Amino acid sequence: MKDSLLLKNIFCLQTSFDKEAYKGADLLIVGNKVAKIAPKGDLVAAEGVRVIDCSHHVVIPGLVNTHHHFYQTLTRNHPAVQNAKLFDWLKFLYDVWKYVDDEAVYYSSMLAMAELMKTGCTLTTDHHYLYPRSFKGDLMGLQFKAADQLGMRFSPTRGSMSLSKKDGGLPPDSVVQTLEEILSDSERCIKTYHDSAPDAMHKIALAPCSPFSVTKALMTETAALARKYGVRLHTHLCETADETDFCQEMYGTTPVALMQECNLIGADVFYAHGIHFNDDELKILKDTGSHIAHCPSSNMRLGSGICRVNEMLKMGINVGIAVDGSASNDSSDMLAEVRQALLLQRVHYGSDGLTTQQAFTMATENGAKMLNFGNVGRLDEGWAADMAIFDVSTIPYAGSQSDPVASLIFCGNDHNTEYTIINGKVVVDQGQLVGYDEKELADKANAISAKLMDKAARKEAL
Repeated sequence: MKDSLLLKNIFCLQTSFDKEAYKGADLLIVGNKVAKIAPKGDLVAAEGVRVIDCSHHVVIPGLVNTHHHFYQTLTRNHPAVQNAKLFDWLKFLYDVWKYVDDEAVYYSSMLAMAELMKTGCTLTTDHHYLYPRSFKGDLMGLQFKAADQLGMRFSPTRGSMSLSKKDGGLPPDSVVQTLEEILSDSERCIKTYHDSAPDAMHKIALAPCSPFSVTKALMTETAALARKYGVRLHTHLCETADETDFCQEMYGTTPVALMQECNLIGADVFYAHGIHFNDDELKILKDTGSHIAHCPSSNMRLGSGICRVNEMLKMGINVGIAVDGSASNDSSDMLAEVRQALLLQRVHYGSDGLTTQQAFTMATENGAKMLNFGNVGRLDEGWAADMAIFDVSTIPYAGSQSDPVASLIFCGNDHNTEYTIINGKVVVDQGQLVGYDEKELADKANAISAKLMDKAARKEAL
């Protein structure tokens, strides 16, 4: 059978996290879908079908990353802001990021997606809100080109900033755009790239950056534009106490109330972070069906606080998991983020604050729902063939096979997959990226990063 793939004798197959796992099953992929699951492992490969022996492997649905800033992979681990809080961190890095160009966008996008794919992620978004005045190219086009090169299922947001420092915002004038520029390009991006199919490889969402970097008018008009075309909405919200103070001083209200005033709330909206909601605001989230992209590593790294995930899930609020920007994480390790989500909730809520089942559901089905994908996030027959395959026969997993799926979170010192499959295609094969040479990509990213840092340093010295 053409375009077919057979996973044979799977040691542990978890089709979804509300079901028991299969032991010794076969899984047949035809085209881009899961065609058949044989619990007894009795499928025979037709001529020409590639067979992957999974007798030492755990196979799970591909992980979904619900918030990121790809370009920040070029400024990871910057010594000047290793101990900074969010606002100070941003103010420093804006003066580096303003030199981002088309080469930086393309290779940082590829770098972030490569790391995600190698750690089990098969669907990701990105929140690119930085549009330097000197940038004249098709930024979204560059990102989709990178995604297609690697084979990633991709739903980026057309981010935006319109409130610069001179108008009371946080970013410098050199990286913001006018309301008219933003709305015009947002509409162009939707018309050019958005595919509304439930298992599309390309989708678009619209994402004003944050309450401290956009105007109320932009938030309101962006929400109207997104709903005109039926695309998702996204923004940062309630990440820090500083943000709450800013909204009180600038608008005389809280961040959540501001979202209500701007109509940037509802079942088509997902917020990044969501740490500092009070009880009444959690009820508003529940009643409106709004979603939360939980970013545990970033929240710890910047000392921002602990999201109330345990309580949100009990209330029925949809919560996904996100690695966030690679200058506040400073990684795009998706499986590690699932582990961090589990452990951080237990710091606050106790040893049962979050279960492995809940963490994996957040990282698969919940994330797919958040990004508006209909048959992604499970491995049932007829669903998208997106999956992560891990070898658990190695020393770090020895002694953990009483629960092989949970061992992916509790054990291991290498979160890389043996295989990652997206849309029925093997995109990580025996641990190696298929779509681009890994050494060349790392070298290219390091060279671009050094160039950015050098430009910023020379400007500061003048």
